Amino acid sequence: MSRHDLQPRPDGAGVVRVTIGWDRPLQTFFAQVFFATDEEPEEGEALIWIGTEPGELLTAEAAIAVVAPHAIVPADLADKLTAEMRATIGIKDGRHQAAAKRNLFGSIH
Repeated sequence: MSRHDLQPRPDGAGVVRVTIGWDRPLQTFFAQVFFATDEEPEEGEALIWIGTEPGELLTAEAAIAVVAPHAIVPADLADKLTAEMRATIGIKDGRHQAAAKRNLFGSIH
C-alpha cells in the first residue's frame, strides 16, 4: 500500500487532511478527505472516502480528481502513484489477506 498526505487548499473550508494512495490487496487507488467536526476538530472525519471496494478507482488520475478540489496536488503525483501500483504487479495475497477477501467478497480477486 502506498499513502500520500497532501496539503489542504488554503480556501478548503473545514478540510484538515487529504490522503491518497494505492491499495494492492483491493487493486484500487483510494482518496480520503477529512473535515473538521465538533467532535474531531483537529483529526477530522473522512466524509469523502473512495476506493474501499475492489477495483473502484482504476487510475491515479481518477483518485486525484476526487481530492483535487480539496488539496494541493503535486504535478508528479499521478506518475508516483502509477509507479507504486506497477511495483506491486505479481505480488500475491498472503494467506490472511486471501482469507479476508473470501470472507468479505466471496473471492480473492
